[in-house]
Amino acid sequence: MSGSANKRSRVRLLLWPVSLVWGAVVRLRVLAYRWGLRTPKRLPGVVISVGNLTAGGTGKTPMVIWIAERMRSHLPESNKRIGILTRGYRGSRTGASGEPQSDEVAILRARLPHHAELGVGPNRCANGQILARHGVEWFILDDGFQHMQLARDINIVLIDATDPFGGGHLLPVGLLREPKSALARADIVVITRSQQALGVETILRRYTTAPIFYAVTEMLDVLPLPGQSEPEIPMNWREEKVFAFCAIGNADAFFNDLARWGFHVAGHAGFPDHHKYSQAEVSQLMEQAKKCGATALICTEKDVFNLRGVSCSGLPVGFARIAMRMTALDAFWAAVQSIVKSKRGNTTVL
Repeated sequence: MSGSANKRSRVRLLLWPVSLVWGAVVRLRVLAYRWGLRTPKRLPGVVISVGNLTAGGTGKTPMVIWIAERMRSHLPESNKRIGILTRGYRGSRTGASGEPQSDEVAILRARLPHHAELGVGPNRCANGQILARHGVEWFILDDGFQHMQLARDINIVLIDATDPFGGGHLLPVGLLREPKSALARADIVVITRSQQALGVETILRRYTTAPIFYAVTEMLDVLPLPGQSEPEIPMNWREEKVFAFCAIGNADAFFNDLARWGFHVAGHAGFPDHHKYSQAEVSQLMEQAKKCGATALICTEKDVFNLRGVSCSGLPVGFARIAMRMTALDAFWAAVQSIVKSKRGNTTVL
């Protein structure tokens, strides 16, 4: 066993007691709601929860955007008020309202300027009630699987095919937020970054009878980083040798996606989820890119927010704007409609 592997094993051993405590707290919390010791609050509208079993990296934000766009285009003209309730993870407080701002909130605002209203902050029930008073009747609960304080009409759980169970251990040893048995609460499971993962399905079937669907990420465009001047001749990013970097939950998934989309990735670097870049780190990325012969750098849309305040000079820097595509669209929406109707009567989401 190598020295680094030995070190990782020692760290896991030290963190194991913390993981056991985490698991006990999670189980007791679920039991408190199951036994009626705690009661979730309900909003005056349909609540669609989108969440995951692991910490980050499943494609949750693109899925929230896709659902909001789908609902906006299919709801009746008289009832197109959609709200997204999101915590604003690790957000800094800016503006007169003191509303948390984060990379995920920035993406939602940029991608859904006319499709949805945002309620940002940890008290998602209170924010939902504010939106309801302004006519919102459809709510998407972002990262909602573990947010049991708020009642929902459907639980959609995302599982990343490239790392489905976060190493198989609870936080902080692994990436699982809850034991796999929590999947019993899921109404729909979506396996992302794959069109078929029979091995993952086999494991899922031990814990849930929910319908299973697949979704893949698609490249929409590569846009220049804000503040950079666009070249006179538009760049063909697939003809460049790119150095990829990102600070997301599953960095390897982004690098693999770039290769799948036809990019020539000369090198890459990953940072912790939601990492805010320093000037020294960006300068180092530029040097790494030049050393491996890259002619440009590329990151995720999520990274744009965390690059604010630093100068990216030396090589062009672009960010990938992506979307989620369901592989069985009609069947997925039929399942959503059926589940919501079973809980809300004749409500339709199509």
